Amino acid sequence: MLDFPDRPPSRLRYDFAFGRSDMTIFPLETWRRISMRHARKTSIRGVDYGPAAGVPALREALCLHLRRSRAVVCDASEVIVVSGAQQALDLVTRILVDRGDPVAIEDPQYQGTTQVLRAAGAHLLPVPVDEEGINPAKLPNKAKAIFVTPSHQFPTGAILPIGRRLALIEWAQRRNAVIIENDYDGEFHYDGRPLESLQGLDTNGRTVYMGTFSRTIFPALRIGYVVVPKSLAPAFTTAKWLADQHSAILEQQTLAEFITSGLYERHLRRLRRKNAQRREALLNAIGNDLSGRVELSGDGSGTHVVLWPKKRVSEDEVIAKAASLSVGVYRISHYYMKKAPRTGFMLGYTTLNEDEIRKGIRLLAQVF
Repeated sequence: MLDFPDRPPSRLRYDFAFGRSDMTIFPLETWRRISMRHARKTSIRGVDYGPAAGVPALREALCLHLRRSRAVVCDASEVIVVSGAQQALDLVTRILVDRGDPVAIEDPQYQGTTQVLRAAGAHLLPVPVDEEGINPAKLPNKAKAIFVTPSHQFPTGAILPIGRRLALIEWAQRRNAVIIENDYDGEFHYDGRPLESLQGLDTNGRTVYMGTFSRTIFPALRIGYVVVPKSLAPAFTTAKWLADQHSAILEQQTLAEFITSGLYERHLRRLRRKNAQRREALLNAIGNDLSGRVELSGDGSGTHVVLWPKKRVSEDEVIAKAASLSVGVYRISHYYMKKAPRTGFMLGYTTLNEDEIRKGIRLLAQVF
């Protein structure tokens, strides 16, 4: 269920796939030049084993970027470089969760989080998500930790408002619990200023912050990061060493220069601008062709939205009929631990151009 590489590529003309990035606008040639330069000047010592927590230049670059872009409070010693968000989740679970521990998670939730916790033997406590994300008033009293995606809740797309963020931090302090903040799609915010990270708001040091470059650079890079309270840095460094000793050195060096040179921020601005144009085309198309038939969520940030049909429909029937018109949409029900309260469909918009988005929605309207 979780092994994606052998999945055949989609042959749907208008595939609203989510969780992808537009690779066509990434400056691959510039990346290649930086990588080759670091490869040419590498010494014999440079190809030996590296530091488990990551190359110092990258840890410093990450810290500066996260302070500026996400209001994360950190220094380089608190940044651990990992092999993508999935390893971050794995290390967090190894260190903070024992078998049988009660752990609160959003419902619905990213399958990678759910499966890591199940593999660790955690006792999962699903907390319902509404249009504003997880509701602190419904948090369980006995949870030892909580896993959240406040910037763009996966998969509903809700943005956790400031009041709920502060209430969540207060709950963790009162219950002696830890918050694991997965800043999913935190780089993509479209309306107004993005909210501060939970980690930046938490003055008690109870938040572990994690992110990845899989969505903003490319998935094959396999570099992510965890920002941990200083007291936990030695444990995370040891766990990283036990898992795979360290992440690839050349890629870390290349990424460090890509960030410090300003190229990463320039690429992000271009990516945001392109995504905003596609988002506008999607919202206009939904307003024109599906008005009155669906409700919309998740359009304030991120790279996908969710359509909630106002009338009862069959998930299988909608997906099959859409596919017969060469349109790909995706059910949200798979991400619920409990029964989904209503039928919804996820639509990503980063791999289609504006004209394809408009044509795809026009065809989807025939289905509804």
